[in-house]
Amino acid sequence: MSDFTSPLAEELAADVRDRFVRYAAIDTQAAFDVEEVPSSKKQLDLTRLLADELKELGAEEIELDDHGMVYATVPATDGKDTPVVGFLAHVDTSPDAPSVDIKPQVVRWEGSKLPLPGNPEVALDPAQSPHLNDHVGHEIVTSDGTTLLGADDKAGVAEIMTAVRYLLSHPEVPHGKLRVAFTTDEEVGHGARVFDIDRFGARCAYTIDGSDAGHIDDETFSAHAVRITFRGFNIHPGYAKDRLVNSIKLAERFLSELPFEDAPEHSSEREGYIHPGNLVGSEDATTIDLIIRDFDTSAVEKRVMMLRDLAESVVAGIENASFEFEDEEQYLNMQDHLRKSPEIVEAAEEAVRRAGLTPRRNFVRGGTDGSILTERGLPTPNIFCGSQDVHSVREWACVHDMAAAVVTIVNLAQIWSERSS
Repeated sequence: MSDFTSPLAEELAADVRDRFVRYAAIDTQAAFDVEEVPSSKKQLDLTRLLADELKELGAEEIELDDHGMVYATVPATDGKDTPVVGFLAHVDTSPDAPSVDIKPQVVRWEGSKLPLPGNPEVALDPAQSPHLNDHVGHEIVTSDGTTLLGADDKAGVAEIMTAVRYLLSHPEVPHGKLRVAFTTDEEVGHGARVFDIDRFGARCAYTIDGSDAGHIDDETFSAHAVRITFRGFNIHPGYAKDRLVNSIKLAERFLSELPFEDAPEHSSEREGYIHPGNLVGSEDATTIDLIIRDFDTSAVEKRVMMLRDLAESVVAGIENASFEFEDEEQYLNMQDHLRKSPEIVEAAEEAVRRAGLTPRRNFVRGGTDGSILTERGLPTPNIFCGSQDVHSVREWACVHDMAAAVVTIVNLAQIWSERSS
């Protein structure tokens, strides 16, 4: 069954598939709790390769910066003063699943449960992954079941590279100057903070890092991270009466007072939450790490204030009990800024439509590089790349969807040219 969304998608399918399989086999897993960007040097194995391949394709202004990020230019062909538009994807993969010795496999999905060869107890099952039902007869790419695949976001990387190759080999296609970049450390939230927006030099950009074909993400959570350290007073427990203050028990009391329903396991759609994700402690000091999420930035800020007030109440009246409170803004809802320039998302909708799909604006219960870049002044909505069940050993991507994403990129390049005077 072919049923590609367009003839061009069918033409480009083999290229994007083969690129993705090559890139996915390279371990680029990011690391938590590392301040340096990139957090893992192995990300450079892919960014150096991409820089070399961009040179072979004929791209210009290719740079590999100190943070392992690649910047490049596809020169304009339209002879007009078209705004510079950018396309980005991240090379790093999540620390949430193994990434050593990734073995991508290409299979034709026939609609039944598919055990993965590295661990037959792990299977792709439409009962657990209903999107598989949309791809009966299509080629999909999976891991062997022992590692993640890395479609988040190497599918986006492969799609941008395929679009670059197509546009550079078809100068008759009119478009303005295009900038592409491949970023590091998206999964741990650091890369976009050091991305050089001035060097990139684009009017706007699109991350190719979404999921379902046709989706355009123009709204994300606003996000804060809070770290609370409760401090007690430790003494030999045999002589502790009226003297010992156990910080573990202070933390326990704090956690027990959190609103039960205001949690990710009880929220969906546009509901936000408070999520304690890590606790480390002893009698002397206990630290709790929490994340706060909501689509309404003011609601996030109210939750942060509530947590501070709750910590105050836990230690109130207890001699030698205290706490330290750290609050970090991680990213903001991109819609707050994108609504000021509606033409950016409207161009994406038209590009998806021309690719043979129905565009659908979507909100993300998470964040993207675009969340931070938009906040920093580079409006950057997110476009689908076809990745599914990400951050897991059951991750997969459909070649049909990846090919449609390539066509969407090519269409966007032309649409911005058409709309310029």
